[in-house]
Order: sequence, then structure tokens, then C-alpha cells
Amino acid sequence: MRVTFLGTGSAMPTADRHQTGILLEGDEQPLLVDCGAGSLHRLARTNVGYEGVSSVLLTHHHLDHVSDLLALLKARWLAGEEHLEVVGPTGTKDLVDGLLDVHDYLDGRVDLTVREVGPHEFSVAGFDVEGFEVRHSLPCLAYKFDGAFAFSGDTEAFPGLAAFAEGAAVLAHDCSFPDGVDVDNHPTPSELGRALSGHEIGRVYLTHLYPHTTGEHDAMLSSIGEHYDGDVRFAEDMLSLTIE
Repeated sequence: MRVTFLGTGSAMPTADRHQTGILLEGDEQPLLVDCGAGSLHRLARTNVGYEGVSSVLLTHHHLDHVSDLLALLKARWLAGEEHLEVVGPTGTKDLVDGLLDVHDYLDGRVDLTVREVGPHEFSVAGFDVEGFEVRHSLPCLAYKFDGAFAFSGDTEAFPGLAAFAEGAAVLAHDCSFPDGVDVDNHPTPSELGRALSGHEIGRVYLTHLYPHTTGEHDAMLSSIGEHYDGDVRFAEDMLSLTIE
């Protein structure tokens, strides 16, 4: 499996961090996980391109995770691609229907299928996926792919999620703000470190980074390290990993 971080930023993107998007390449089809602003531009820098992405899996429906969704549909239509599958938690069909109500000229341009999933096992684009309900201001799912790569989505840090990711080679986890920021629905480093403590995960990448984290990376890693002694790094846009 190849994992490429297309966007590691947040609802307040920076010049070098677009909003959330992760490209997974496996034995069958590529899969786009979340589709925030900038995902199409980042996809255009890959060998897959937006032409090669016919399946999108959403963690939840906040704007910074879905804002390029219809842009992807339109780009694929203009490129002559005929299909798009959108998979996500409860409410995904209402989301897509609502977007097409506003941009009705895109309705029917491609063969569009929408599927809703929950905290259970399912398959998409050839990946075996397990969903897990997390703690956010909207219903949100974490996912584990082929047992090897886990993505938290947007969430507070809590031991149940760390247990869900146990044994994964890589966990990409929301770490939106440094310590000292009063925030709900996202973790600070000390909270994340405490949640990860005692769990075996190959490597943890921090993502969904707000501008508040700029210049705070060393302090954030130190704070996590006070509670968790595993390998923790910061994700960057266009960072690619190969997971055997």
C-alpha cells in the first residue's frame, strides 16, 4: 500500500498545507480519503491524477473535508471519466444530494453512486476497511485499511481510538493545536500522548495542523513524548509512504 498525504492542513490552510486529503494506492484502485480544498491540485501532482480516482471515502462532512468533492466530479466529467463512488458516514447521501441541488448542472454528468457506512467492516476500491466512531462535533469515523494504515479523521484523542489503531504500521492522527490552546473536538499533544500510552503502533504521523502549530513542532513532539515513547512525526503535504 502506498499512502500519500495530499493535504495536512485544516479549516485554516497555510501556504504549504492544503486541507485534508489522503491518497491510498493498493492492488486494485486508488482511493481518496477526504476531499478538502486543494485535493485536486495535489492529485494533479501524482501519477494517479484526479482522472484515476473513482472512489472517495469521507470521514465526516465538515467543509474542509468535502469542499473539493463536486470539483472532483466536474473535473472527472470534463476529463471524460464516467464514474464516481462516494462513501461515507450516515448523511452522506443527503450531503451529495444537497450539493447537486445547488450545482444542478452537474447532476447526471457521471454515473454517481453513494454508499453510507458505519463503525463496521466494509470494502471500497479493493481495500478492506474497518470503521470506528470517534469524538467530534459531527458524526465522524476513523478508518483502518487492510489492518496496516489507520486514519483518525477529526477527533479528540482517547484510548479507545488508540486501541482501534493497535498493530497498524502507520496511524495518521489529528493533532490540530499545541498545548495551551483551549479546544474541543481536537486533541492537543499532551492529550494525544496520554491516549497513545501503552499502545503498539509502528509510526504516528500528526496531521490536520492549524496555523497555531507553526514553530511549535519540537515542543509538540516533546509533549507527546512525555507520555508515549513511540515513533511520532509530522506529516507534510505530498509525503508518500510505502507500507508492506
